[in-house]
Amino acid sequence: MAGRNELFERARRQLSREEGALRKEAPRRVALCYPSPYFVGMSSLGFQTIYREINLKEGWSAERCFLPEELEEHRKSRTPLLALESQSPLTAFPLVAFSVAYELELPGLFAMLELAGLPVLASQRNESHPLVVVGGPLTFSNPDPLEPFIDVLVQGEAEVLIGDLLDAVEQATSREELLTKLAVTPGFRVPHRSPEGTRHFVAKAPDSALPARSQVITPDTELRSMFLIEPERGCSRGCHYCVMRRSTNGGMRALPLEQVLELVPAAARKVGLVGAAVTDHPRIAELIEALVASGRQVGISSLRADRLSARLTKALRAGGARVLTVAADGASQRLRDLIDRRHTEEQLLAAAKLGREARMERLKLYCMVGLPHESEEDIDELSRLSAELSQILPLSLGVAPFVAKRQTPLDGAPFAGVEVVEERLLRLRRGLRGKAEVRPTSARWAFVEYMLAQCGPDAGLAAYDAYRAGGSHSAWRRAFEERGVRPYLARRVEDGRRTPTSWPTVESPVS
Repeated sequence: MAGRNELFERARRQLSREEGALRKEAPRRVALCYPSPYFVGMSSLGFQTIYREINLKEGWSAERCFLPEELEEHRKSRTPLLALESQSPLTAFPLVAFSVAYELELPGLFAMLELAGLPVLASQRNESHPLVVVGGPLTFSNPDPLEPFIDVLVQGEAEVLIGDLLDAVEQATSREELLTKLAVTPGFRVPHRSPEGTRHFVAKAPDSALPARSQVITPDTELRSMFLIEPERGCSRGCHYCVMRRSTNGGMRALPLEQVLELVPAAARKVGLVGAAVTDHPRIAELIEALVASGRQVGISSLRADRLSARLTKALRAGGARVLTVAADGASQRLRDLIDRRHTEEQLLAAAKLGREARMERLKLYCMVGLPHESEEDIDELSRLSAELSQILPLSLGVAPFVAKRQTPLDGAPFAGVEVVEERLLRLRRGLRGKAEVRPTSARWAFVEYMLAQCGPDAGLAAYDAYRAGGSHSAWRRAFEERGVRPYLARRVEDGRRTPTSWPTVESPVS
């Protein structure tokens, strides 16, 4: 088991391999936390953006903190959770701010608060404790399970809100005054204080604050030594399952190609283009070609099959890509039409052919199982299509159980069930007969994600119960049952405000 000195030395080695890290002495400090390990957290563009914004603020500095990879080693050696830069305890900071990306990071939040010596429940904290603030991508859908543990929620795009928060902290003469002010400030939610009508407000950053981009480049991340930048933000499409659809914050905002190129550091040899709909950028092929011409490797997220062209796939291959990744999402054309995923079988087959022509080594196809109204025939269609795709290009299938998210047209759709999902995965494998690799995500943990995505603060308390009981899947199920946690839909049905028949159907799709 590693001792304290070895754990501290690992942190120092991480810092020594970073390029672009900001070092600043300031009278006020923020502990900027990510409830997953450094490897994941430093791949987050939002986290890096807020890190830069805080350090650019006069009188403030940000130090980072991550969920330890050696979590049990920290516990057994009684090593406190310390900020990466100064090795200061989190209790020395007036503000401890977390970025939470999705529901299953809640246990990481609990672990970090415990290791820091801070009460996990907000009701047990007082003026002597740092203010615990949470923002991040989860605030776009359902952050309600976070409420028992936070003092303030920052909702939506936080590039400008973080400055407002720091100003409010600086000006307030007491914790009570600060919370009272933030409770009625657009973009912030203070549990038990903010008006009901502001609970789902999602802030939008001005165009002048875009694009988000890396501040620190490091080899110790999922995207090794890659500079990340968004050529666009948001999405112009209307997929019914997606939180970042066209109705969220005004749809897609494309950045000028010249602006993106100017912000790429001269020393960056690998560039990642990140966003909800990168291939919908009107000049995406030209942007990739320009980066490749400058001698850089290029990675890209969110490829859309209907936007691929020979020019684009050739540029990606020239930029170092070996795998072409697209999403079908629905297992059949019927389901893709139902959820307004504007991709056809012909376009997916064309994508595979374009990948082969560009000398890609593999096609990766993402899809969901467990959508409303899904049948065995839909799974069989996916098997047939996958077999055809595998004849064009070696195929990997990334299969995820469908989890309905709040603030989407499919909000309230039920979870198919662990057994149903596992049966359909088995049917898919049998239908493929080894013609494609299947990489599924866990149906059991998808159920936990569903409960957190569809339930309220009581689900957060159940999550804390499960965490304290060891965090097994059975502990989660038991915690949900003992607290009587139920999805919002069930409550709305009982109140007469919504009935199950209002779930989307093929004949009457969600608008």
